[in-house]
Amino acid sequence: MTRITDLSLLTGWLPVALTVLGAVGAAWLLLPRVRRYVTTTMPLVLLSAAVLTATLYLFVEEVWRPFPDPIAVSVYVLIGIAVAAVLLVVPRILVRRTVGAGVVTVLAAVAVLVAVGVRINLVYASYPTVGAALGVEQVDRVEPGELTRREQVVSARPLEPAWHTPGGLPDGGRMLTATVPSTASGFTAREAEIYLPPAYFADPRPLLPVLVLLAGEPGAPQDWFVGGQLAETMDSFARAHDGLAPVVVVADGTGSQLANPLCLDSQLGNVATYLAVDVPAWTRANLQIDPDPRSWAVGGLSYGGTCSLQLATNYPEVYPTFLDISGQDEPTLGDRQRTVDAAFDGNVEALLRANPLDLLRSRTYPDSAGAFVVGADDAMYRPQVERMYQAAKDAGMDVRLRILPGGHNFALWARALRDQLPWLVTRLGLTP
Repeated sequence: MTRITDLSLLTGWLPVALTVLGAVGAAWLLLPRVRRYVTTTMPLVLLSAAVLTATLYLFVEEVWRPFPDPIAVSVYVLIGIAVAAVLLVVPRILVRRTVGAGVVTVLAAVAVLVAVGVRINLVYASYPTVGAALGVEQVDRVEPGELTRREQVVSARPLEPAWHTPGGLPDGGRMLTATVPSTASGFTAREAEIYLPPAYFADPRPLLPVLVLLAGEPGAPQDWFVGGQLAETMDSFARAHDGLAPVVVVADGTGSQLANPLCLDSQLGNVATYLAVDVPAWTRANLQIDPDPRSWAVGGLSYGGTCSLQLATNYPEVYPTFLDISGQDEPTLGDRQRTVDAAFDGNVEALLRANPLDLLRSRTYPDSAGAFVVGADDAMYRPQVERMYQAAKDAGMDVRLRILPGGHNFALWARALRDQLPWLVTRLGLTP
């Protein structure tokens, strides 16, 4: 029997049922049999909701512009429906001033809000299950103090043929939250979320490869464990390989939920130094892993995908392998001029010296390899990913391009990681 927390919010009966309940709630709010309400109050409230939503749209997309790409119009329409539902609560209660009608009206508005949340979630696929939406973690945690170094280790390339599990491993990986000091960069980063596969807890311990993953913007390291289904993907791989899987360090590449420091060293923060110097140094010092750069990769989704290629082109000796999922062809705050002004005080040359496309056109990278993945329906990012793939190929990188069904959302990003993991672990020396 399926647990409530395991019910899907993306497929099956639950999102349909919640949408239908929302429609019933909307009908209750919109259709009382009172002429004045229908002809005067309701149109006024709906007009107010439309004005508020339009104002929000103009502020976010034209004034604030916190994201490099616009929010889908359908999302603003859904927000407008939610605003209308809230504004209709009091007028609808006043139609019939009874406790019962008031309770039904509040429940109707809640149903609309839940339905709107479900529909927005279908756009981004951020919460695949009820448990994910409620914050129920699917992976056990381990405290830093519980991690001890092993005297005996297994080191080989490829690692899997030399590894023989001693048995007694955990059923799945463990999750570790850690503060990675910004010793070299001074960048103010949030805590990293780290996945340790079952084999990490073995004695002797195999020296595993490392994948540094980055979330999008807006976003946080936890996103890879929620919408990205990181632990499920890695646990599935580990079960088929005697507990072996990469250690995954999901580092913070933005500093806050809405920040966009462009993954560069600039006036917005020394993010590149943090990810290329501080994160590897802390990982090698605190986790017993394979220190060889050939066993290290960087990857990410959207902003994180852009960032992964930035690191691979600026620091190929640190990250000779990368995974660019739905990335852009240039770090941006929306347009070139705004980006240069905010990050480099108007000095465009400073941006070009670190811009992946310009580096790929002026240098060669014969020892680097990477995978580009994008959704077939991602009209904005697909052309950019294809452009960067060709530039990387022309620069001598060993690259691959995978176009998967889907758009610019977590359903695509979770699938992309599963899809490229076999190639990635072979490249990193885990499997033959």
